[in-house]
Amino acid sequence: MRSRPSTGPHLDRQIRRDQLDAVRASVQQALPINMLLGLASFLVALHSGYGVAGGVWFSASMAVNLLRLGLCRAPCAGLAIAADESPTAEGAAARSVDRHLLLACLAALCSGSVWAFLPILSEGYTTAQTLFYLTITCGITAGAVTHGIAYARIPICFITPPLLSVALCLLAVGGFDRNCLAATVLLYLAALIRSTIATERSFRETSRLKNEATALAEARKAAHASASALAEEMRERATHDGLTGLLNRAGFIQRAEERLTAGEALCLMLLDLDGFKSVNDVYGHSTGDRVLAEVARRIRAALPADCDAARLGGDEFALVYDSARVVESPAALAERLIQIVAEPFESFDTGRLGMSIGICPRPADSLTHLLSCADEALYAAKHSGRNHFRLFDEGLRARLEVRRDCERDLSQALAEGTLEVWFQPIFGRDGRTVTNLEALVRWHHPVHGWVPPADLIAAAAIAGLTESLLRFILEQVCGKLCALRDRGRHDLSVAMNVSPREMAQIAVDEIVLGRLRLLGLPATALEIEITEETALDIEAVQGKLMALSRAGIRMALDDFGTGYSSLASVRQLRANRVKIDRSLVTGLTEAEDKRGLVQAVLGLGRALGLEVVAEGVETADDLATLQAMGCPFMQGYHLARPQSASDVLRLLDAHPFAGVEARVQRLGA
Repeated sequence: MRSRPSTGPHLDRQIRRDQLDAVRASVQQALPINMLLGLASFLVALHSGYGVAGGVWFSASMAVNLLRLGLCRAPCAGLAIAADESPTAEGAAARSVDRHLLLACLAALCSGSVWAFLPILSEGYTTAQTLFYLTITCGITAGAVTHGIAYARIPICFITPPLLSVALCLLAVGGFDRNCLAATVLLYLAALIRSTIATERSFRETSRLKNEATALAEARKAAHASASALAEEMRERATHDGLTGLLNRAGFIQRAEERLTAGEALCLMLLDLDGFKSVNDVYGHSTGDRVLAEVARRIRAALPADCDAARLGGDEFALVYDSARVVESPAALAERLIQIVAEPFESFDTGRLGMSIGICPRPADSLTHLLSCADEALYAAKHSGRNHFRLFDEGLRARLEVRRDCERDLSQALAEGTLEVWFQPIFGRDGRTVTNLEALVRWHHPVHGWVPPADLIAAAAIAGLTESLLRFILEQVCGKLCALRDRGRHDLSVAMNVSPREMAQIAVDEIVLGRLRLLGLPATALEIEITEETALDIEAVQGKLMALSRAGIRMALDDFGTGYSSLASVRQLRANRVKIDRSLVTGLTEAEDKRGLVQAVLGLGRALGLEVVAEGVETADDLATLQAMGCPFMQGYHLARPQSASDVLRLLDAHPFAGVEARVQRLGA
């Protein structure tokens, strides 16, 4: 609603409308009395022998009264204007009101003029009926003033002609008493005029206060409506995603909590787009935003009734619904959603985008539990490849319990020193000479037994212990280097893995170099293995890696050949070594395609001066094949398993020094 000003022209127009309304009502109330008094005057005239003149006069009076009645009932655009009309329409309406008031004044003047001819029925107030007609005239003029409080001009127009007529007739007859009576009539006229002007002022003031109060009430109503609309908009923004229109994380949590409180059997799905980063990188973020909006539209169109969808952030979406009200199974819905998202997009090549879905279809005691279960299922789905879904089951439940317990107990394990760092040897081409060692963190949990390194690193990240874990591993590696030097094994270096999260979040370069300087160890004794995932975001970690490389620490690119690394990333990171992923090495003898890939990596190593290590050597046949292909370094269970610090020292004592042979191999022999 458009607010109106409480002062100025608009308020004056509102008052004029109120005046016209009041005039119409008062005239319609006064006209029946006017007609009855006119009829009485006609009857007196008829009785006194002035029937013809009385009839003519009464007919004129009735005609004018009917005209006034018609004007009161005639439509007026100014009275029908809506509150939100434009200023132009409002101005036209105001002019219509003024015209009707003017016509009402003219009609009142006509009526008063008719009453001014009343003296002809008593020969200028000289007959015996004079007192009657004077009384009638005084009464009707007083009544006009009484009813005409809203607009003074109308009663003034009505009362002036008859009262002036009375005064003039009395003066014409002459005589002291009639002259005094004429003066009294004129005084009476002045008093009536003064009274009607005063009552109009009072009416206008009352109308002003009423309209100001109305305007204030409308302004407050408009302000309340505006505040409500703003509050609704803020609530919408607080609970909905601006890009897709879906619920955001806060809105989703709020809605899911409401469903849990209502006792619904919730099914929760977490959806994550596969390959969306490449869409942003190749086509730009504006295209990425359009893709997210289109994905949201497709998801919304495919959902069953009463299902809440949300964009949690980035390319992560979530669904929650009451499984008791949906006939379609969670697996069928997940498959349908995956197919819908996999349909071609106009913005880029088909097949670039996919979706992984984690589903928790079972009731839970809290939303946090539901989210944890669905997240675990999503993690498993993504590790199965793109366009997969996974339902949370007993196997995932056990893994989730392990992860939770690890997150809870890791801090104590670090404090008590119950974690261990084991070492797996890397051998030269002959399969007997140990060239260096790889450090692998191990933790035997008191309940769950040996914890996989990946789960251990993930638990450290969630528990905020990433730096503490890195320092622990570095301390053990440095201790092993010192022990090797005490035994005269200066030829051996030790490699330690650094996760992408560690590299991005922690000052790895300062921590590592500071510890080496403190112990007096050469930087060349340490090697940093980074995963291809780290190499994806080179800008975020390149400064730290360059600082390590310039200090003399060797760099190795782990899991090479299966991820996202490129020749550019190898050169930018100044890698000294690449490690062929075990998936390409295991079963190498029987797989011709694997042999071709491994041979290509070996050729790349020779061309770029990179050392190449084959991981995952599990059989004698694979070892023989690698040796025949000229692979300079190898690592795997067939050669030696990861061993504790004490066991690996005994192994080294039983193996020859790397010596010159290994150094030649490092040069790409």
